[in-house]
Amino acid sequence: MACRYLIGKNYKIIDRNYRRPWGELDIIAIDPAMVLVFVEVKTIRQPTDNECGNSAIQNERCRNIAALTPEDNLTSAKLKKLQRTAQLFAGKHPEFVNEQKGWRIDLLAICLPANKITHYENI
Repeated sequence: MACRYLIGKNYKIIDRNYRRPWGELDIIAIDPAMVLVFVEVKTIRQPTDNECGNSAIQNERCRNIAALTPEDNLTSAKLKKLQRTAQLFAGKHPEFVNEQKGWRIDLLAICLPANKITHYENI
């Protein structure tokens, strides 16, 4: 879903699930302006009305879950790992880095089942 979204925005996907012992990059892409972009994807599944039921306990649980966002799952520790892994990838693959534009880290926040995607650039 995330890759389809980016391709629809004219990004070129270079790699997915790039793993190293010190971190992981969900998607590596080149944006339409030829900037190397490391995309972190955070997804949360919101409960539907049918799943919430009628009991007070179920309704309270659903309200608590509904208040969460995918963005809540991007911690400062995770961001530091992303930055380190991105920096190492860019250093190993200078052919993808535009000297004037460099590279950036984006966040795709996905809410299911609504399939709502929010794209944050240069986090």
